[in-house]
Amino acid sequence: MPDTYPLPESNLSALGFAAKPLDHLDALIQSHIAEGRYAGAQIALARNGKLGLFRTYGNARTEGGTVPAANDSLFLLFSQTKVLTSSAVWSLVEEGKLSFMDKVSDHLPEFAARGKGDITLQQVMTHQGGFPNADVTQATWTDHALMRAQVCDFSLEWTPGERLQYHGRAAHLVQAMVIEAITGQDYRDVIRDRVIQPLGLSNDIFVGVPESQQSRCADTYGPEPRDNSVAFRSAGLPSGGGYATARGMAAFYQMLGHGGRLGNVRVFSPRLIAYVSRSHTGESPDLAMNGIPMHRGLGPHVRGDSDRIRGLGTIAAPVTFGHGGVGSSYSWADPSSGVSFTYLTNFVSPDPWHSARLDRVANLVHAAID
Repeated sequence: MPDTYPLPESNLSALGFAAKPLDHLDALIQSHIAEGRYAGAQIALARNGKLGLFRTYGNARTEGGTVPAANDSLFLLFSQTKVLTSSAVWSLVEEGKLSFMDKVSDHLPEFAARGKGDITLQQVMTHQGGFPNADVTQATWTDHALMRAQVCDFSLEWTPGERLQYHGRAAHLVQAMVIEAITGQDYRDVIRDRVIQPLGLSNDIFVGVPESQQSRCADTYGPEPRDNSVAFRSAGLPSGGGYATARGMAAFYQMLGHGGRLGNVRVFSPRLIAYVSRSHTGESPDLAMNGIPMHRGLGPHVRGDSDRIRGLGTIAAPVTFGHGGVGSSYSWADPSSGVSFTYLTNFVSPDPWHSARLDRVANLVHAAID
């Protein structure tokens, strides 16, 4: 029996949103689709435990026959998946099975190979581990013993803790293998059982989409061919293989923005959420993000006070935090207003257009908050 979606529906006025900025947002997304920027999109906006807006646009598939996107369409999250993977790590910290300051090799002894013995989980989670370009082969998608072996064989590119550089795939592969080492379970099951299912979101968020649900998946497009295969969707790669509806991610971020609680369900403690959602990297420039100080937390990143920011909106409150998906999407929570927002599309758009539109999209939502 699928979960009942946990957020009751309300309306924008009752939740304290001004209509005009959101009308502008609707027009902006419709113009993007009319211009062929992306085939389909979803947005969801929630506040204080209620869903105020959920809207689907365009097409889920355009090749081999057009298929309109629907409210139950699942969009590839890309790196938004990272916060879901990290949330399983948080749950193990709250059980006392793990500390953020543990060495990875405390739990994966083989990880000490190639000079990696002293790398802490905190360094990995804040993208300071020293192996930003490491990855695994496709053979590991169905063989996690091989995944563990390849992760433990990662090579250093610079001294851990020396700099900040986004680890696009590597950091969350490490986290996934730590999860499996501690629990003895597939990391995808741990994410579902500890986080997604308790929130009532197992019909809206998937890290590893069962074949029975894959007809709901929107195809992903881009300047380069994207993988829309059954194998990829089933793999649920911890760095970028999750799928979700916008309303699912907006609810997940409602939980994060309200200190680990969604309605009567307490998934995390307020202190845990406060710790993982604050900046641990200060104004250090992220060498993979054009030198922007990304204010990395232990999962999401934070707006902060810098002039330059990515994805969360220039006019966002400094405490706003979230994560994006490459060239396509963003989700965030603003604890100061109780608002969460998700924007998903199914095309990987290159910069500078991608970052410029994200700022416009986020700023329109922030402008609507009364």
